[in-house]
Amino acid sequence: MAVTLLGKAGRGPAARESGFAAHRAGVDRLLASYRAIPRDANVRLAKKTSNLFRARAKNTAPGLDVSGLTRVIAVDPDARTADVAGMTTYEDLVAATLPYGLAPLVVPQLKTITLGGAVTGLGIESTSFRNGLPHESVLEIDVLTGAGEIVTATPDGEHADLFRGFPNSYGTLGYSTRLKIELEPVPPYVALRHVRFHDLRELEAVMGRIIAERAWDGERVDYLDGVVFSADESYLVLGRQTDEPGPVSDYTGMDVYYRSIQHDSARPKRDRLTIHDYLWRWDTDWFWCSRAFGTQNPSIRRFWPRRYRRSSFYWKLVALDHKYDIADRLEARKGNPPRERVVQDIEVPIERTADFLEWFLTEIPIEPVWLCPLRLRDESVARPWPLYPLEPGRDYVNVGFWSAVPTVPGQPEGAANRAIEREVSELDGHKSLYSDAYYDKDEFDRLYGGDVYPDLKKRYDPDHRLLDLYSKAVQRK
Repeated sequence: MAVTLLGKAGRGPAARESGFAAHRAGVDRLLASYRAIPRDANVRLAKKTSNLFRARAKNTAPGLDVSGLTRVIAVDPDARTADVAGMTTYEDLVAATLPYGLAPLVVPQLKTITLGGAVTGLGIESTSFRNGLPHESVLEIDVLTGAGEIVTATPDGEHADLFRGFPNSYGTLGYSTRLKIELEPVPPYVALRHVRFHDLRELEAVMGRIIAERAWDGERVDYLDGVVFSADESYLVLGRQTDEPGPVSDYTGMDVYYRSIQHDSARPKRDRLTIHDYLWRWDTDWFWCSRAFGTQNPSIRRFWPRRYRRSSFYWKLVALDHKYDIADRLEARKGNPPRERVVQDIEVPIERTADFLEWFLTEIPIEPVWLCPLRLRDESVARPWPLYPLEPGRDYVNVGFWSAVPTVPGQPEGAANRAIEREVSELDGHKSLYSDAYYDKDEFDRLYGGDVYPDLKKRYDPDHRLLDLYSKAVQRK
């Protein structure tokens, strides 16, 4: 039986219809705002938050009104599905599904990432070694196309090309207004094992075995990610779903989650979290990025309000830094050069993980880095997601690193990011496009669906109301 989450919760067909009626009103406001944008102006969302880290040209035109597209429409616990408005955050989505013992198949790490954003961009998490990427659990999508029409895209319907091409299109083919997604059962707790490695090759090999066997050392593995602190100190975090009651840790207070992973023993360190706290374990300190603001200093953390220990608040501080060049000004006062932002997620085939990490730890002075194994669910077609063509049946590892490095006089803009792009391409990998990119047009088209993308643009944005992917991701328009 479906349960509506728009407005007052209720059960039954009437409640579901009420939720969809409210959603339709939100779609009507979106369409009205789209028609009000001048035809020669760039179309963008009018939203207060973003998890993109690339600069954009200023836009004086009004944005799309998505204020009515920010809630869960309905949850069907029997079918294990949810209808969700495109601008709904995962924080709100999880809050709606956990009471039924259900969760999305992949829950990206940060609370303010939206479902629509994770699908039109890319999201990943510790279930991705078994559940793939967020768009792989989408059953159907309603999309406002560049042509100003709402179409419903499904894997096998009239708009199957849009369904396949929408992931990694970043709003250049349209914006999702509603997504129907699969959910999976989750028990109340997650039991963790933090396994230390002194050798990156051994770490790589163990990841491969866990992906294949879904177990390690006699215990099932339901969640898998890792952290690399240095070439001789890295960890895999193995999570097992459980309904066994018992004490749990809390990393929303004085303790910092990623520091809890480290240990000296040859035996795995064990921990337990509620499923809610596990899903949001990285958000309190934005992985480890909160240390840049002093939040991990106990004398500061003690007085830092708990409601501001979350990624969305740190993101606001970063936005202020970008606006006023605070960090570069402070570096200049110390006689140091400006710093280059290196905020990226890349994927390399699992057998090249140690190669990339060894190169990265030598060439790019950033630590720690995050690891998240990935295997696509869909193995039915050769290129199921053409704008981000990872190979079905092949294991990958996402490597995430988010910091800045000193610039070197005489080197081109984005020198470190350019070097990373070259290395990733040489290792047959891919890079997400939520941050700075420097590819030339030919290489970009080769990597990001250039043989398919023009046909999608012609069909769904014939008048070029929306920016194309290269203009948006690389040229920062």
